[in-house]
Formats: sequence, C-alpha cells, structure tokens
Amino acid sequence: MKTALTIAGSDSCGGAGIQADIKTMTMNGVYAMSAVTALTAQNTTGVSDIMEVTPEFLEEQIKSVVTDIFPDAVKTGMVSSTALIKVIAKSIKTYSLKNVVVDPVMVATSGARLIGEGAIDALKTELLPLAMVITPNIPEAEVLTGQKISSESDMEKAARQISSEFGCAVLIKGGHNLNDANDFLFGKSCSRWFKGRRIENPNTHGTGCTLSSAIASNLAKGFSLEESVEKAKEYISLALGAMLDLGSGSGPLMHNFILK
Repeated sequence: MKTALTIAGSDSCGGAGIQADIKTMTMNGVYAMSAVTALTAQNTTGVSDIMEVTPEFLEEQIKSVVTDIFPDAVKTGMVSSTALIKVIAKSIKTYSLKNVVVDPVMVATSGARLIGEGAIDALKTELLPLAMVITPNIPEAEVLTGQKISSESDMEKAARQISSEFGCAVLIKGGHNLNDANDFLFGKSCSRWFKGRRIENPNTHGTGCTLSSAIASNLAKGFSLEESVEKAKEYISLALGAMLDLGSGSGPLMHNFILK
C-alpha cells in the first residue's frame, strides 16, 4: 500500500487539519501518517486557542515516521512559526522526501489568523522552494505575490509569478466568490484550468486541507500532478455534495460519503 504523511495542526472538531487529512488520505486509498505541528481548540465557529509543539518534538515525530515507514508523498498544512517551518524544511532535505504538497495555511475558514507575520518569510524562503506544488487560495496568493487578485487573468499572473519565484507548480484555488470553483494550475510542464461546479453548501470547513491531502494521496499512488488535481477536485466535489450539516458555524465536509 502507498503511504502519505501529513505535517499539520490538529483540529479538535475534526473537520480540518490532521483529522481531515487522515480521513481524506484513507478514503483516497493510501495509508496515512501524521506529525502534529500544533493543537488547536476550535469548532465550526472559530479557533479559540493554539498550542504549538516544540521544534524538537516535531523533528522527532517526522524522524520516527520516515525512518520506519517512508512516505510516498508529504502534505504540509498549518505551520505557524519560523522554527517549525525550518524543522520541516530540514527534514524534507535530510530524508529526501518526495511529492511534497504545501498548503500555505494562513487563515482559517472562520477567518481566524493561523500564522505569524514572521513565519510568512520563512515559508517563502525555506519551505516553498522544496514543494512539488503549493495550493494557495486567493487571499493566500495575494499575500505571496503582494498583488490584488480580482479576475481569472489575475489568477494566471499570480500563479506564474509564484512558480517563477519559488520554482514549484502552483494551484490557485478560485473560490472566495471569484468564480465557480475554477482552479488554475501552473508549473514548468503544465498550464491548465480545472473547471469546477459551485456547490451551494455553506459548510466548507476544511476544504483546503482536504484538497491538498487528496492531491498528495494521488501523487503517492503514482498519478501525474494534473491527474492528481483532477481526482482531488472530483473527491472534494462529492464530499461537499453529500451536504453534511454539523455545528452552528461553517461545518465540515463529509469525507466518508462513500460509506453513508
């Protein structure tokens, strides 16, 4: 069986973060492993507290996993400090980790800020250059480029800028009311729009985590980047379309829709 490692924060309500990643990887047919960057106290209405692990403990988690069960792909999510970002980057290089998908998580669906200002520079210099693909949403792409994105043409320009600066492929997610869930993928060997259908479901907690984990899962199984994105978008559409409705805020997807 193919394997995938998620390096991300825990979500106590189970809709995003490590919990969403493990559910997604499992439902996409790979064996999921994890290294936790932080514990969060959160639910569908917001994040009330965050407690980071120490850099030393994160490094030990990653070492314990990869020296025993080497991952076929790695996904990174919420990493809120420079020290933790440097540990992840060091580990990727030390163990020659492959098929690295970076979800540059900066803001939760609820609007809570999840990353410190200083960590953004570390993300740019340390981690993004090691990725195969990064998956920013529009607000995150605006932070990475310093440019306002208000059209599909702007998305294409931003993707080219990010790819050129960091040397990785970029999938800019077109939600946030810009278009009907159309995403743009750009890299050295790809330039493609993935057309999506907007699903009228207000419960979108964890969509970014889910998409990046599904991409990593399919890369682990040997699919190309374009194929992996296509399969991931289909999975997330079905998970959203199952119309799970939990909590009083922005609820989670139904990751296990196949089993209902």
